[in-house]
Amino acid sequence: MVKRKDEYIKVWDILVRVFHWSLVLFFVVAYVTEGEWIVIHSYAGYTIFLLVTFRIIWGVIGSFNARFSNFVVSPKKAVKYLKEELSGDAKHYLGHNPAGGLMIVALIISLLVTVITGASIIATEGDGPLATTFIASLSGELLEEIHEFFTTVILFLVVLHIGGVIFSSFLQEENLVKAMFTGKKPKKRENQ
Repeated sequence: MVKRKDEYIKVWDILVRVFHWSLVLFFVVAYVTEGEWIVIHSYAGYTIFLLVTFRIIWGVIGSFNARFSNFVVSPKKAVKYLKEELSGDAKHYLGHNPAGGLMIVALIISLLVTVITGASIIATEGDGPLATTFIASLSGELLEEIHEFFTTVILFLVVLHIGGVIFSSFLQEENLVKAMFTGKKPKKRENQ
């Protein structure tokens, strides 16, 4: 059955959606260009930094569902939500659910650590925007270990995120991937 246009509600604005898919693109570019194509890798990292900086700002001043204040909760509340979802008793959220909010925070922190350590590694080699700062005197080896560790953390979080989207889409009977493209989700009826 095809839903009519009036059976959908706008959830995510265009800036959130463009941010999301741009971040996916530039993370993939950064990941596959590590090593031999360091210039492309670096510019992808700088772009990720700009995207995450934008998302932090938009998370404070943006549209209702984009604002952190409307979906970031304590880890305890996120775990409680996950337990309720597994038991089939979870409340439906129009925007991000508590687990999704926690995932966003974890990804933002991990991405920031990764791009900052990446820029710092380049600085230890005398290049990049941090080359003239004290960071250039840090241990490049230690920075590389931190950079690689957080890249692995991000990959783990991405797998969890994708799994959570699929799982939640199934349980909540809504296509969350489609919603991140269109910005709209089906309206929920009380008796559904």
